[in-house]
Amino acid sequence: MARQRRLGKSSGGGFLRTTFFTVFFLLVAAALAGAYFVFEFEQPTVNLGTEIKTLGGKVELPLTAQDRKSGLGLIRMTLTQGEKSAVLFEKRFPRQGWINNAGPKEFNEKVEIKAKEAGFQEGPAELSITVRDQSLMGFLRGNKTESILPVTIDTTPPVVSIVDPRRYIQPGGSAVIAYTVSEAPARHGVQIGGTFYPGFPGKKQGSYLAYFALPWDAKEAGAAAVVAYDAAGNEAKAGFSAVFKAVREKRDTITLSDSFLQSKMPEFKQYYPEMKGDLLEQYLYVNGEIRKRNAQTIAEICSKPEPEQLWSDRFLRMPGAGRAAFADQRSYLYQGRSVDEQTHLGVDIASTAQAEIRAANRGKVVFAEYLGIYGNAVIIDHGQGLFSLYSHLSSIETSSGTVVEKNQRIGRSGVSGMAGGDHLHFSMLIHGVFVTPVQWWDQHWIDVNIKAAVNG
Repeated sequence: MARQRRLGKSSGGGFLRTTFFTVFFLLVAAALAGAYFVFEFEQPTVNLGTEIKTLGGKVELPLTAQDRKSGLGLIRMTLTQGEKSAVLFEKRFPRQGWINNAGPKEFNEKVEIKAKEAGFQEGPAELSITVRDQSLMGFLRGNKTESILPVTIDTTPPVVSIVDPRRYIQPGGSAVIAYTVSEAPARHGVQIGGTFYPGFPGKKQGSYLAYFALPWDAKEAGAAAVVAYDAAGNEAKAGFSAVFKAVREKRDTITLSDSFLQSKMPEFKQYYPEMKGDLLEQYLYVNGEIRKRNAQTIAEICSKPEPEQLWSDRFLRMPGAGRAAFADQRSYLYQGRSVDEQTHLGVDIASTAQAEIRAANRGKVVFAEYLGIYGNAVIIDHGQGLFSLYSHLSSIETSSGTVVEKNQRIGRSGVSGMAGGDHLHFSMLIHGVFVTPVQWWDQHWIDVNIKAAVNG
């Protein structure tokens, strides 16, 4: 009996020892696994999205940093020149955990640095970009990646000279100005009324030009200047006189009928199934919310113009009677009460049903499909910020990417979109700002106001 008791005790002790060692090894394994993440040794990566050779004024650098394991902990940009050193940018990421994803996996932003404001002088310097992760390696400071770039500090701005500093402009009007810059600019154009209009190389060596406009509802021109930035971010500015010419306000009233709403809303419902409510509510959604979306689409399309002038001489006007003018301020009535107000940013021209629609001038088709209130539409890029828009088409006979010649057929008129009858809605735009087409139909106006500056 005594022997049996000893065997039983020995068996129980073995079980305890086995359990102890199992738990111990599991704890050790867990600790090692945790240490693997906490003390991981993979270095983060860093990359500048552009080549940087000079620094001076305000420069935006597209910076990308990544760490796929513990995550990012620190990003620092330091400029050093001789004995002087300054941190121009620093971002720390608080620890979010200990096992994994302790910091963000990626940082991708434009970083603004200003070497001149930091007190650096012209001459050679070094730009250091340091990235650390959330690992506890490196004496608990994290794995480090450092990139050192030789740069030249340049704090001297270029010089801008305007060829003809006096311009007349009206609300919804177009203008162009020619200028020279003492060195090849990295960015340049016209700043007027709080809006920047980018410039392009002119026809002569070292010359530049920029088209600009005033919105239809502008009350004044505001401060106007040609601005240019060199590669180091130094800014040069030359003011010019933008003489403001007021225009007469135009108003129009449109009565909405039940038959119009019944005929139009099913078309929009195909493209915008989220429309709700009765026919009037659906109409107001299209004429408001969808109109805003269409404007955003047009602005995006017009933000990437061809750098060369593709057009020549006056723009062609479709034969036919004018039905509505540019900048007509419309009041919409339904059952005798005002339900909406919008501004008509084009010229309506009516001829015969399904009349041929031809390109007003040479250019590149950048849009050829359905566009909400505009229905079937074509947008042509004529270069350097100048665009034309043709809408309410019954058919489109061109495609995006096609270079069309002046007077080449691109479609036929119709009633698509928010059109009550067969006609062409024609618009002109400067960098996405709607302007009156009447000026661009006038050869004399082009000779005096555009050609003189472009060829000067």
